[in-house]
Amino acid sequence: MKTKELKRIFWVQALIICFFLQAAYAQNPIVQTAYTADPAPMVYKDKLYLYTSHDEDQSTWFVMNDWKLYTTSDMVNWTDHGAVASYKIFDWAKGDAWAIQVVERDGKFYLYAPITAKATNGPAIGVAVSDSPYGPFIDPLGKPLVRSGKGDIDPTVFIDDDGQAYLYWGNPYCYYVKLNEDMISYSGEIVKVPMSEASFGKRAGDVPERPTAYEEGPWLYKRKNMYYLLWAGGPLPEHIGYSTSKSPTGPWENRGTLMATEPGAFTNHPGLVDYRGKTYFFYHNGALPGGGGFTRSVAVEKAEFNKVGTIKPMKMTGGIEKGLEPLNPYKKTEAETIAYSEGVKASQGSEVGVFVNALKNGSYLKVRDVDFREQGAAKLTVRIGTTHHSGVSMEVRIDSREGPLLTTFKVPLTGGDDRWALETTNIQRVTGVHDLYFIFKGERPGRIMYFDYWMFSK
Repeated sequence: MKTKELKRIFWVQALIICFFLQAAYAQNPIVQTAYTADPAPMVYKDKLYLYTSHDEDQSTWFVMNDWKLYTTSDMVNWTDHGAVASYKIFDWAKGDAWAIQVVERDGKFYLYAPITAKATNGPAIGVAVSDSPYGPFIDPLGKPLVRSGKGDIDPTVFIDDDGQAYLYWGNPYCYYVKLNEDMISYSGEIVKVPMSEASFGKRAGDVPERPTAYEEGPWLYKRKNMYYLLWAGGPLPEHIGYSTSKSPTGPWENRGTLMATEPGAFTNHPGLVDYRGKTYFFYHNGALPGGGGFTRSVAVEKAEFNKVGTIKPMKMTGGIEKGLEPLNPYKKTEAETIAYSEGVKASQGSEVGVFVNALKNGSYLKVRDVDFREQGAAKLTVRIGTTHHSGVSMEVRIDSREGPLLTTFKVPLTGGDDRWALETTNIQRVTGVHDLYFIFKGERPGRIMYFDYWMFSK
């Protein structure tokens, strides 16, 4: 065999190995039970809150009716809290729950949303308030907070060290105002940011209304004494660019491409946040089955900085490989706390809140870095149910989908996801730290079963 052919075979095999290694540790997209977009991370106390918009299944346009919330304390297992608000909280809204951001100030939580207004049939920025990051959110104004008259979408809010808050937004131009301390009003005029190539780079092609690479999706962030304005850049498909300044109001210096265009969704949307000594960059793509430009999925990468303060460019990868802390299996854990899943969808009901559905034989969900400790676990309790009369089971394994079997539950007929069975069984004793797999088995078509929570005991 020729040396050239041997080299070709070697590289093909190497690529296959890399693919399977990446798949084994894949975390991205970080939500697989729904289509999500426009990530807006917020750190509050010891937890990271991630608000997202929600693309409806099989959409062929931006069909988005509510905003979802996911939380984590380890960056690998994400808990789904369902829809925490929708455009319907604004009486003046016609529709379109597009990209939001939520920020906390003095124990209250402010949700800034782009809404299509009934009166004008055009976009405007509204604000809603809650006493909890989980909602409910209410509209304190009964009208838009700001309206420039053109492209009022994608709000981002930043509170500086001196207490001054800034609201940026806009497509194809970028605007800002200074918010008052109450966070629901502003002082001064709406400022249109100068759209120069020095600030936002040169756009390919001749588009007079879009004179720079800036397209939409601004995100304001500060590190040390430098301000960063991240943005989605054009032409389509979008990339992520960013600019820096010594002031939260500019002038801005273009720093080039942070994340280049990759196949998948034709839009992108940045979110950058510090959490537990590290910095994380959130974005969206079309990587889930059925995904694309109108069915997007949120992903995350760890961000790193150069000595001069610029951000190292990033590519879309399999995501975070190592969690920040192990998960405690001896407390009630929601089934919708997931590191990765296939064939599983989330639902939200009045009986138990958010739960998950297994949609096909062999579907599964994975929980990362579960610490059973030295003493180990001997029992497992789950809340489950099905509408099928027989033949539905749930295997519980460690380390992989084919790993050691801890136990198998025969799922009882409950008759509907408003009725549940609490089941406890002995398991093969397990100690130490393992990935945990719940594998759903059933030959009937359609939804196999539903699953609410689990908890181990010693």
